[in-house]
Amino acid sequence: MNRTGLLYDERYLRHRTGEGHPEVPDRLQAILKGLEDGNLLPRLTRVEARPADQRRIETVHDVAHIRRFEEACLMGKSELDHPDNQICYETFETALLAVGGILEAARLVLEGRLDNAFCAVRPPGHHAEVDRALGFCFFNNVAVTARFIQQEWGLKRVGIIDFDVHHGNGTQHIFERDHTVFYYSIHEHPTFAYPGTGREFERGLETGYGYTLNSPVLPGYGDLEYRDAIQRDLIPAFDRFQPEIILVSAGFDAHQDDDMSNINLSTAGYSWIMEQIMALAERHARGRVISILEGGYCLERLPELARNHVGILLGNHEIMK
Repeated sequence: MNRTGLLYDERYLRHRTGEGHPEVPDRLQAILKGLEDGNLLPRLTRVEARPADQRRIETVHDVAHIRRFEEACLMGKSELDHPDNQICYETFETALLAVGGILEAARLVLEGRLDNAFCAVRPPGHHAEVDRALGFCFFNNVAVTARFIQQEWGLKRVGIIDFDVHHGNGTQHIFERDHTVFYYSIHEHPTFAYPGTGREFERGLETGYGYTLNSPVLPGYGDLEYRDAIQRDLIPAFDRFQPEIILVSAGFDAHQDDDMSNINLSTAGYSWIMEQIMALAERHARGRVISILEGGYCLERLPELARNHVGILLGNHEIMK
C-alpha cells in the first residue's frame, strides 16, 4: 500500500465565486464526501496547507500580476481580468494557501516521507498565464510546483500530464521553450471555443520543441478515443522522456455527466487513465506522483471520481462503475 498524502483545508472554501458560477466550494466538499464514504481518510496522511512565499509565485508569474491580484481582492472587486474570474476579499490568500500546500506535498514526496499525494485545492490553476488570470485560475499551481521541484531539488526532468477537459493554455505557454518540463494534455477541441489552444501542431518552441504534446479529442467521444490517444501519444512520449516525477493536472470535467464539456468519459475510463499514469510513474519516477485538482463540476459524480482517483494513488484498483 502506498503512502499517499491528502492536501485539503477548509480555508479553501473561503474563495467565493458568486451565484451561478460553476467553480464553487461545494466541489471540495463533494470530493471529501467521496473519500469519507470510501473509508479512505484513515489511510491518508494529511498535508498541512500554508501560504506560499511570494518568491515562489514569482518563478512563474510577473510581480505586476501578483500585485494586481492582491490589490483587486483587498479593494473588494468582484473579478480579475475577465468575468469568469470571480474573486472575493479572501481569494488572494486562498490562492497562496493552495500553492503553498501543494509545495508542502511536493516536499514530503521528494523527502521520501510520502509516495504520492492528491491536492484538493481551490482556486484551480492551469489556465493562469504569466501575466493574467484566465478560466477560474489565478496562479498556475502545477507550474509553480514544477519550478519548485527543479530549483529546490535539482530534478532535471519533470513530466506534467493534464487530463482536464480544457487545454491548459497557461501551463503550455509557461514551459513551451523548456526542454526540462514535458507537458502533455488530452482535452476536448473544439470545446465551447475555450481556450482555443492545444492543437496537435503545438509542440513547443525553440529548445523546447518536442516537449509539448497535445491530444485533442472531438466532442462526443469518450473512453475508446482517450485510450487510443494515451497509448499512441502519452505513453511512448513519457517512456522516451523518462520523467523523474509526474505532476497531474486532474480535471474531472470530461465525465459524461459533467455539463462543462461534450466528452463522454465514464467513471471507469477516468480510473483507467490514472492507472496508466501510475504505471508510468513506477517505471520512471519511483512512483512519485503529485495530483492537483483542476476542473470537475458535476457534484453528483465528483465523490466517486475522487474516491477512485485517490484509491489508485493508494494502490487499490477497485473501480466504481
